[in-house]
Amino acid sequence: MSSRVLKSQLDPAVAARLKRDADGLVPAIAQQYDTGEVLMLGWMDDEALHRTLTTGRCTYWSRSRQEYWVKGDTSGHVQHVKSVALDCDADTVLVKVDQVGAACHTGARTCFDEDVLTGGQ
Repeated sequence: MSSRVLKSQLDPAVAARLKRDADGLVPAIAQQYDTGEVLMLGWMDDEALHRTLTTGRCTYWSRSRQEYWVKGDTSGHVQHVKSVALDCDADTVLVKVDQVGAACHTGARTCFDEDVLTGGQ
């Protein structure tokens, strides 16, 4: 999938700011809007970001399946978008969502609660 460039309806001003990897993707962090809980990390290209911004549902690019997926379409564990922001380098997207059910494909609420490497002391 190297250097993926697909036609997208993403606002050209936003597209011009994005710093993508070699595959045309940016990491997208999903965070629970009201608690700040970090839920998961997915990948977006311009079209996935456009769909996320315009539909109010998180759309990601599956690197393994090479297709778009809307979080919750098969599981029912929907992410309702509350806000979308770029980080200071414009190479990561933060999507604040209202998560319905589990965010992780394992069925856990978050992808970051089972393999804690340190207690943060």
